[in-house]
Amino acid sequence: MDFESKISPFSWKEHDDGSVSVTLYSSKKYKKKLFATRKKDRFVGSGYDWESLATVFIQEKMPDLHDAIQFDSERGMFCVYSSDTDALKRFIIEFKGACENDELINDIFSRAIPEEPITKEDIQSVLSKIMGIDKR
Repeated sequence: MDFESKISPFSWKEHDDGSVSVTLYSSKKYKKKLFATRKKDRFVGSGYDWESLATVFIQEKMPDLHDAIQFDSERGMFCVYSSDTDALKRFIIEFKGACENDELINDIFSRAIPEEPITKEDIQSVLSKIMGIDKR
């Protein structure tokens, strides 16, 4: 099995600047049942939810990669990147393996922290800035 098939549904990308990234779009619905177990905690399988899961995984299973890997997730996309190709390959292979081990990933997920919900004040602040009505 080739590398890209091994990490699917995650996608690997090499960038012109020498960095590499791995993405997963929330629309893929990968591990939907896992996130449903903590729906009451506001987990929906967003990019931020995946980032929280991956962060716990790195802290507990691959702490040596903590400084080599960065995140740039969005609500609709999980994104992890690095300038260290080998570190990111190690991470995504191990993380995908953990995702396929229901007992392990459920245990790790039990310590993930959900994204903070958007508040009415957040929305008002963004709208004010867009409309040029900054009340500060």
